[in-house]
Amino acid sequence: MNEKPNSQPNANQPAPEPPALRPTHVVTCFLLRGDDSDPQHSQLLIVQRSQRVGSYHGHWAGVSGFVEPGVTPDEQAYTEIREETQLQREQVKMLRRGTVVEYIDAAIGRHWYIHPFLFHVFTPDAIQTDWEAVDLRWIDPATLADYETVPKLSEAYQAALHGE
Repeated sequence: MNEKPNSQPNANQPAPEPPALRPTHVVTCFLLRGDDSDPQHSQLLIVQRSQRVGSYHGHWAGVSGFVEPGVTPDEQAYTEIREETQLQREQVKMLRRGTVVEYIDAAIGRHWYIHPFLFHVFTPDAIQTDWEAVDLRWIDPATLADYETVPKLSEAYQAALHGE
């Protein structure tokens, strides 16, 4: 007689541990053009992520990047703006920093800590995107939900809009 081994899990064995999630701090910069005294009536820059970035290819995002070791999120925000848009510090003004938004993506093993920032852009026509983006759009912030975005982008925008 040929019996199959019992494939039922043994109730005495602990469940397998889920894979460890790597804590990952990133900044997301929301750039606005228009009236900096009223961010809700300004246009918001979103960029479409290229196939060359590490995750969420083709999704829309703010200007974003990893927080480098030994660098504050505030400083990293200015670095990402410079690298990804060619705008210099004097061409933007930080309006607010938001509370950190968390997102767990078990599929890629990351626990994201998103540090959101809201900036006014003095020279929006000077923006030149780098290899990380294949497209950019200035949109009404109220239409952000109409786009396929990176996870938690709307929540991060709201956090930046309302400040810490």
